[in-house]
Amino acid sequence: MNEIFLQTGDNVTIAANYFQTGKSEVIIVAPGWCMTKDSNAFMEIAESFAKNFDVISFDFRGHGKSKGAFTFSAKEQNDLDAVVKYAKYQKKYQKIYLAGFSLGGGIVLIYAAQNPIIDRIISVSPHADFSKIENKMWKKEAWGETFKKFELSRFLSIRPSIIPHKKVKPTDIVSLVKAPTLFIAGAKDPTVCLWHTEELYKKATCPKELKIYKDGIHAEDLFLYNKEDFENTCLGWLREIATLQA
Repeated sequence: MNEIFLQTGDNVTIAANYFQTGKSEVIIVAPGWCMTKDSNAFMEIAESFAKNFDVISFDFRGHGKSKGAFTFSAKEQNDLDAVVKYAKYQKKYQKIYLAGFSLGGGIVLIYAAQNPIIDRIISVSPHADFSKIENKMWKKEAWGETFKKFELSRFLSIRPSIIPHKKVKPTDIVSLVKAPTLFIAGAKDPTVCLWHTEELYKKATCPKELKIYKDGIHAEDLFLYNKEDFENTCLGWLREIATLQA
């Protein structure tokens, strides 16, 4: 794994981990709010995907080793764009996939709707509308898991923007996504409730599939508590779509 640094179109430096495994397909992993490429959860997610693909996992602005301040989906498409362009510059990938978690899950949908160069998408616990995210932090399902994953260095690296920014609602733009998309959610998600994913799935017009973990909660926790099934679900989806499109 190599750490690389990329420049966005609006001049923000973005840090990424590049797992080169000699594959002809690459998955770009986009973490959510308050998660980083070097967090234990996303290192494990990247290593899981790296069994079958090259992987680029990155820090959104205002997170980890990336510069700038996080704008909660207003400007983060620029960060993802820098990583996608880097992957395309390698000129060795036949397919480029996106795997976004939580706010990252919504951001990959917004990006793909505006940039029809992505081959397939995995969107985990995405938000339909940022203003309607429930974020019930008082529920044990929320604070308990946050405490379990607490990493001081990660927490101290988070830099949110204090300036209000206009945001695109994924629910308003998901119908423009052309790439086949796998939606994954937890029925007991206390942070971004299930209806967000269900609404996005309903409005999506691309080839699509919805996977709901009936006892699952939020984003990376769906992977952490269902590793084998999560991995097989994602791999099966990508391979099934590849077969149908061949």
